[in-house]
Amino acid sequence: MVEDSELWDIICDGPHVPMKKLEETGPFVPKGRREYNDIDRKAVEKNYRAKKILMCGIGPDEYNKVSVCENAKEIWEALQTTHEGTTQVKQSKIDMLTIEYELFRMKDNESIQDMHTRFTFIISELHSRGDVIPETSL
Repeated sequence: MVEDSELWDIICDGPHVPMKKLEETGPFVPKGRREYNDIDRKAVEKNYRAKKILMCGIGPDEYNKVSVCENAKEIWEALQTTHEGTTQVKQSKIDMLTIEYELFRMKDNESIQDMHTRFTFIISELHSRGDVIPETSL
């Protein structure tokens, strides 16, 4: 479980880059691979594991979109953009669903079950996009 959490951190926050100080008061710079100690190697390997997990879980179409990504975070962000769209697209979807919710009415020749299914879909889609309808407005 701890490894899963650490891998998710790598996906969300980016890979660990081992650093060293050039001089005592100098800036930090990335270490060369030959300068890695065991702790550095293990931290860097986590990015490779996270990247492998993401790559093994996608199909050939997605693979072509992310094969040039250098780390797990880049892969995740590319997949998010592909499947969820940009921030503007997400907001547009939320706006359309909100209007659909606000104007919700039973359609002619629609059964109660179909209406309920349609209503539940709208609420679920809004919720999955992070826009929660307060219970007082339901």
